[in-house]
Amino acid sequence: MTDTILLGIVLVLLIIVIALQSRKKANPQAESFERAIETLEKNMARIETAVREEIRNNRQELNQSLGTFQTGFTESLKTISGSQTELLGSLFGKTEANNKANREELSKSLKEFSEKMALDMDKITARVEDRLKELNQNTEKKLEQMRETVDEKLQKTLNERLGQSFDQVSQQLMKVEKGLGEMQSLAQDVGGLKKVLSNVKMRGGLGEVRLEMLLEQVLAPEQYEANVKTKKGSSDLVEFAIRLPGKDDDGNVVYLPIDAKFPQEDFILLTEAYEAGNIEAIESASKRLESIIKKMARDIKDKYIDPPNTTEFGILFLPFEGLYAEVIRRSALMETLQREYRIIVTGPTTLAAILNSLQMGFKTLAIQKRSSEVWQVLGAVKTEFEKFGGMLDKAQKNLHTATSQLDELVGKRTNAIRRKLRSVESLSAGEAAVYLPELAEPDEE
Repeated sequence: MTDTILLGIVLVLLIIVIALQSRKKANPQAESFERAIETLEKNMARIETAVREEIRNNRQELNQSLGTFQTGFTESLKTISGSQTELLGSLFGKTEANNKANREELSKSLKEFSEKMALDMDKITARVEDRLKELNQNTEKKLEQMRETVDEKLQKTLNERLGQSFDQVSQQLMKVEKGLGEMQSLAQDVGGLKKVLSNVKMRGGLGEVRLEMLLEQVLAPEQYEANVKTKKGSSDLVEFAIRLPGKDDDGNVVYLPIDAKFPQEDFILLTEAYEAGNIEAIESASKRLESIIKKMARDIKDKYIDPPNTTEFGILFLPFEGLYAEVIRRSALMETLQREYRIIVTGPTTLAAILNSLQMGFKTLAIQKRSSEVWQVLGAVKTEFEKFGGMLDKAQKNLHTATSQLDELVGKRTNAIRRKLRSVESLSAGEAAVYLPELAEPDEE
């Protein structure tokens, strides 16, 4: 703190000296002022010396005081440490004595507890052994009884189950025998079907049968014909032809030829190639199938299509959906058949849809042709209904007249007869039936 004050005083004096030096030239009296400054500097030097001496003396006194305090504090710590050491020694001795006494007492208690537990365990062991022996005896008796009961029930159940099993086995054997008979019949049927499918003529008959069934289900008998010559100058007969009405009302008929085809060998070869995954065989079988279908379409066009006696197109019917799907998935083949040969390929489902559409057309045409007749019939019905209304009016008047006469008869006449017959005694139902048998009720007769 003192050093800071001295430094501040020196700085102030330095500033004053610099100010005086700057004014020396302008002020002639500066010399006397400088002398005063020098005197002041000397006094400041003496003051600085005195201050430094005072600071040194203060430091020495402070060091002496700190040494005295440190010595006293050290002695106090030694005294306190000794007291604590004595106190801890005394406390440790007491604790050790207490622990020793506790250990001895605990050892004694544990020894007594062990002896008591040993006696109790001997008693418990003896009781448990007795109980286990008794339990074993009871268990053996129960097990023997259960074994006898189980043996008896098991024998009974076994006999029943064996009897049921023999019955079931007998029934199953009968079913197996019956199934073998059915399998033999099925094998015979499959053999017959194989023979049918192996015969080209029979295969054609199969497709023709399916086509005929569809036509019978959808169309009326007069709407189609079988084995028809549709082309003039040709002796070829188409399997079926649908009778379509001509453009004029002269009764002429336009035929729509339908022929069923079934290229079995080519379709089987293609299916086997698909199953084997042989790409070359698939391509070869596909080309062969396309060639056969084109040939069939060409035959239909050349033999059966003859506009205006027939439609400008014909229908090639494939009797199985798998074969039909295999053909229509070839868009180029379908386009060729329709563009060059004017042939529509159908399967059972698509042909049924076409036939249903034609049937709706037939019905619409019939309604159009009969519309004038319907109006004439409605006019006649209207005339007859007017006559019927007049007859109903007459009948209603006659009914009113009859009702009036009945009211008069039931009212006045009946009352007059009753008054006349009051004096006459009534007979029983049986006696009345004797005199008036024609009026007797059926149960009384």
